Amino acid sequence: MQSSQQYIQENKDRFLNELLEILRIPSISADPACAGDVRKAAEWVAQNLKVSGAENVRLEETAGHPIVYGEKLVDPNAPTVLVYGHYDVQPADPLHLWDSPPFEPVVKDGAIYGRGTCDDKGQFFMHVKAFEAMLKAGELKCNVKFMIEGEEEIGSDHLGVFVKANKDLLSADVILISDTSIIANDIPSIDVGLRGLSYLEVKVQGPNKDLHSGVYGGAVANPVNILCQMIASLQDEFNRITIPGFYEDVEELSATDRAAMAQTPFDLENYQKELGISAVHGEAGYSTLERASIRPTLDVNGIWGGYIGEGAKTVLPSVANAKISMRLVPNQSSEKITELFTKHFLSIAPKGVQVTVTPHHGGEAYVMPTDSIAYQAAAEAMEKTFGSTPVPTRGGGSIPIVALFEKELGIKSVLMGFGLDSDDIHSPNEHYGLFNFYKGIETIPYFFDNYYRLNQ
Repeated sequence: MQSSQQYIQENKDRFLNELLEILRIPSISADPACAGDVRKAAEWVAQNLKVSGAENVRLEETAGHPIVYGEKLVDPNAPTVLVYGHYDVQPADPLHLWDSPPFEPVVKDGAIYGRGTCDDKGQFFMHVKAFEAMLKAGELKCNVKFMIEGEEEIGSDHLGVFVKANKDLLSADVILISDTSIIANDIPSIDVGLRGLSYLEVKVQGPNKDLHSGVYGGAVANPVNILCQMIASLQDEFNRITIPGFYEDVEELSATDRAAMAQTPFDLENYQKELGISAVHGEAGYSTLERASIRPTLDVNGIWGGYIGEGAKTVLPSVANAKISMRLVPNQSSEKITELFTKHFLSIAPKGVQVTVTPHHGGEAYVMPTDSIAYQAAAEAMEKTFGSTPVPTRGGGSIPIVALFEKELGIKSVLMGFGLDSDDIHSPNEHYGLFNFYKGIETIPYFFDNYYRLNQ
């Protein structure tokens, strides 16, 4: 792949400038006010794919945001790689915690700062530029299909419908995804597992209006107090989730597998220092790495109610709300867990309040075997560019559509990400290292070359 690598080196500045262009588009899929910008981002991706050499590029309309499709079929007898990514991003709030505006990307201290830099604009764009390099250099041996969606951050509901209706269009031998991370820039890794997800919103309704806390406090149920008590009861003193049946289907790793996992390089002291915490926290009996990957969790992602403005207002609020996510492990069904949570949460509501549970989205856990051709192709590619063999790891995040890909298309996905856990995705000051951006573009062609060779 020497010609491809030379092309990449000669065009690095242009690749970066193009990435900065799409980073400036606030494609926040969760915000209806940004619908026009989400579509603008889709159109930008489609145009860049065309310029890069993809054919049959188009926007596939859905009941939500469009999907960008493109392809380059070089040989009917060659293997086909389906590249998946997403151009939508998380909301940038809270804005006051950003050191620079989230949609005015800046390059400083060896990284690109801005919303979507790592998750996932910077990472899916690596594939577009690697594809361009292989095509221009005459070294593209595999067929390539691109499917870049605009709803990953809100559950990919309409992508599932599209996949089921377009199995022939999306037929491939493997799916290649860069939406995960590596352990460190000198310790490459490949995620061989993702957790599933159940995401819900809960509402506790008390009196029909806000009340004076001096007149009514102590006599009328306070929805914020009640909500806090209910949420606190969802975990016991050992940080085990108390929902009946929650652990019923949890896959328990063997002692051998846990011992192998313990060999993953991890500096607990540095981990705490980077996060500014004095101690870690989690389910008793498991290490930090295990808690963040192979064990299910329950977390409050947002909670609100009552007066939160400047100064004091002695009010007993009428309503309290919270958003709750549960990360799930293999064998747990997101639908079943959502039902168990709903039944339990309603059952623990005291008299005097009304409780509502609204499911948002979810997805299943995913595991990839390390003895597959696709994994081998990715491992050899990363070893070529990083100079060391990548470590197989279990990721703690969720990409709900990956399990559906396997179910509907019958093919596995390779999670070859290049971000770092410290890139602050979903948080203020999200960033993506220039090293990682360019390393991804350099590595991807070797995956294609290896995958072609191993399939002969």
